[in-house]
Order: sequence, then C-alpha cells, then structure tokens
Amino acid sequence: MGIRVVCAGTFDHLHLGHVDFLKQAKVLGDELIVIVARDENVKRIKGLMPEHNETQRKENVEKTGIPDKVILGYTNKDIFLILEELKPDVIALGYDQRVSEEKINERLPKCRVVRLKPFKPDKYKSSYYRAKTK
Repeated sequence: MGIRVVCAGTFDHLHLGHVDFLKQAKVLGDELIVIVARDENVKRIKGLMPEHNETQRKENVEKTGIPDKVILGYTNKDIFLILEELKPDVIALGYDQRVSEEKINERLPKCRVVRLKPFKPDKYKSSYYRAKTK
C-alpha cells in the first residue's frame, strides 16, 4: 500500500487555483482522496450556502481527473471522524484553510500535514467568483 493523501474543501466555482491545489496534493503520495464539504457544513462554517450544491461540486472535482477518489464529507461537527476512518499518511491543506495543524497532529499523530502554496491568489479565489455572480 502506498502513501495516502487526503485534502478537503468546498470547491465552489471550481477554478485554476483549485486545480493547482489538487495537483500539489496529488504529488505528495500515491493515492489522493478529496473530501468535498457538505452544503450544511459550508453554511455552518462560512455562514452562507455554496452557489453549487454538494453533488455538483463533487462531480466538478471528479471531472478534473486528478483525485483517485472524491467523497462527500460527513455532516457532523467533528471533522476528524472521516479523517480517522480514511487513515491518511498526509493531509494537504490549502494556504488559506483555517484548520489547526496542531489539532490534526493531536488526533492523527502519525499523519504528516503539508500546507500547500497559493496559486495566483489575487486572481483565483472562490470569493472573487461569488462576488461576480451577485
């Protein structure tokens, strides 16, 4: 069995920044599993519903052909449950994801956490796309 990499996100308005994020995560191991955030979790965490529903967002990530597997996250508030089940060797975090690396290390001590580099964040950020559609 090879190195399992897991990353997660909303992936609303899938753009080149997301594609770069997925590509950076993919090269960290042999298998990339992407967790797409559930609509209700996005609403709870970000305070607004994504403009594309969870099924559309999951399909868009799958269509990139980069991940080996794309799954929807769980709907409970403990984000670590799904990670404990997936047993990743590496968790790839986006440069702007507000996730505590320390908390990941507490819950998954054998897992390496890698913070990925931004890709033209002045141009490719979902909030910019959301603003354009209003």
